[in-house]
Amino acid sequence: MTSTEVPSSPMLELLSGFIVELRAAGLPVSLTENLDAMEAITHIPIENRDAFKYALAATLVKNNSHWRAFDTVFEVYFSLRGSEYSLGGGVDDLPEITEDDEAPMNPDAGGAGAGGAGEAMSPEQMAEMLFQAMRNGDDGLMRALARQAVTRFAGMEPGRPVGGTYYLYRTLRNLDLDGVLERLMEEAQEQSPSPLTQLEERLERDEFESRIDRMKKEIEAEIRRRLVADRGVEAMAKTLRKPLPEDVDFMHANREELVGLRKAMYPLTRKLAVRLARKRRHGRKGPLDFRATVRQSLSYGGVPADPRFRYPRPSKPEIFVVADISGSVAAFARFTLQLVYAISGQFSRVRSFVFIDGIDEVTRFFEGVEDISVAIHRVNTEADVVWVDGHSDYGHAFEVFWEKYGREISPKTTVLILGDARNNYHASQSWVIKEMSKKARHVYWLNPEPKAYWDTGDSIVSDYGAHTDGVFECRNLRQLEKFVDILE
Repeated sequence: MTSTEVPSSPMLELLSGFIVELRAAGLPVSLTENLDAMEAITHIPIENRDAFKYALAATLVKNNSHWRAFDTVFEVYFSLRGSEYSLGGGVDDLPEITEDDEAPMNPDAGGAGAGGAGEAMSPEQMAEMLFQAMRNGDDGLMRALARQAVTRFAGMEPGRPVGGTYYLYRTLRNLDLDGVLERLMEEAQEQSPSPLTQLEERLERDEFESRIDRMKKEIEAEIRRRLVADRGVEAMAKTLRKPLPEDVDFMHANREELVGLRKAMYPLTRKLAVRLARKRRHGRKGPLDFRATVRQSLSYGGVPADPRFRYPRPSKPEIFVVADISGSVAAFARFTLQLVYAISGQFSRVRSFVFIDGIDEVTRFFEGVEDISVAIHRVNTEADVVWVDGHSDYGHAFEVFWEKYGREISPKTTVLILGDARNNYHASQSWVIKEMSKKARHVYWLNPEPKAYWDTGDSIVSDYGAHTDGVFECRNLRQLEKFVDILE
């Protein structure tokens, strides 16, 4: 395809299907970006898989944290097309794995063969071919070796419910790529007319490691191709699809996902701070300023042609955060506190309280602290939140809060209550929330549980929600960001 050609109809269908998969994975792809992608691929050689991939990425991926999801969707969606595929056909034209694809290699030919000579190739011969491929950077031989290695070592069985990681581990274990790397380095030292300097040795090692990494990717691609051929594109996409950082559930995030959440917090807080500031700066006009209007009208001969208004001074609310930090919702409370304090410049004051069955003000932990995570750690380790047995008791915590701090709530105060309202069948004491609502500017409840779980078991969220300005599901950063937009 040349740069002047328009993508064919099958191509349009193929890319449209890819866009659907990206959106299903959570990536925000607009119609304009879709059109940009269509235009971009008319300027690159379609037979070049990397060029095709990065042309799509440049037009469709707007956030660095979305790259991994894009990469997974791309590799699965186009997994059966190989390196020299043509995008002229539709999805139904994807080639199936045939016996020829899995035929062993002829070591004398230095590549993929169709005969049975490769069956008799010894492990030593295969190791030697792998060494030659790594030494020469021969991508064609790497692809052929990857196919042969997966056939020999992965032990893949049709219909077997095993993930690709298991097959990859078995294949790499038998290839011993670490041993190949050391052998390459030894040969580089021997062939050098003088001992390699530290820099030269580092450069040689980096180059060989890059080639070995390419070999690993070829093996991963081959395993993925065979899994897709066996199970289908849709099934594999569901298996490999991982949520974007902003869609990760606070209450069920694993360690890797929590790291991603922490990385996503900083750009999110900057964006929210700018958005809140702009929202207040462009507030509605106030009442007519009669004196200013008359003064302005003098230039028009006394005709009030240019009315002047009193612009209300933007007001910054005072925020009280009251957070349940019991085990089930601790991660949610941690990220919400971190978010609120990161944008604290948009509020006149932020005070924070945490509870389980007892309650403690922890505002002091955040004062003068540059790294909010340090304050969060102190909250988790030093806050006095256990009254009896350390099991959630919202009713008692709210009563103590009202007794100690209720008088400090004013018409400028917005109260954010964070928790799942699972009260272990204790008395709700919902009257406290009702009294808060009478004194405060707003009272909002943020619940990290799905709405389907509300008011089930020991959840009494509706008892409290009836006295608030709204109960919001906040299971992830995307929902939390949406809520912050309504703060005034």
